[in-house]
Amino acid sequence: MSEFLSIAPDVKLGQGVKLSKFINLYGCEIGDETKIGAFVEIQKHVKVGKRCKISSHTFICEGVTIEDNVFIGHGVIFTNDTYPRATTAAGELQTEQDWHVENTLIRSGASIGSGATILPNVTVGERAIVGAGSVVTKDVAAHSIVAGNPARPIRSIKTEPRI
Repeated sequence: MSEFLSIAPDVKLGQGVKLSKFINLYGCEIGDETKIGAFVEIQKHVKVGKRCKISSHTFICEGVTIEDNVFIGHGVIFTNDTYPRATTAAGELQTEQDWHVENTLIRSGASIGSGATILPNVTVGERAIVGAGSVVTKDVAAHSIVAGNPARPIRSIKTEPRI
C-alpha cells in the first residue's frame, strides 16, 4: 500500500473501504464501504461492519465488535481490561497469557460522540447515541441518548430526526 499506512497482511478489507493516511490496522476485519480516518489504530480480532465511519484519532482495541452503519467520532477510546496492570504479582511484565480480553459490542446504527471513552463489558444498543466526552461504564439501551461521566440516560429516541 502506501508508506503512510501500516496494514498487516492478516487484515480483511471489504469492498470500497476508504482509508486515510497514518493508520495502523492488524488482525482485524473491516466491512464494505467503511471509512477510516487518519491516526486510527484497530487491533487484532476487531470486527467493524459495513458502512461505518471511524473518525480520526480513534483507538479500537482487541475485543471490540462494531456492527453495520455505526458512527465513531474523533478521538474515541475503547478499553478491554477493567483492572489493567503492567506487571504480574511477581513483578514481571505481563504478557497476553496474564490477562483475558473483555469484550464490547456496538450495535447497528449507533453513534459514539467525539472524545468518548467506552469501558469493557458494555453493549451500546441499536441506534443509541453516546454524547461527546462521555465515559460509558454500563450498557446503553437501544434508541436512547446517554451523556456524561459516567454516561447516564438523557432521553429515548422514538423516531428518527428529520434532516
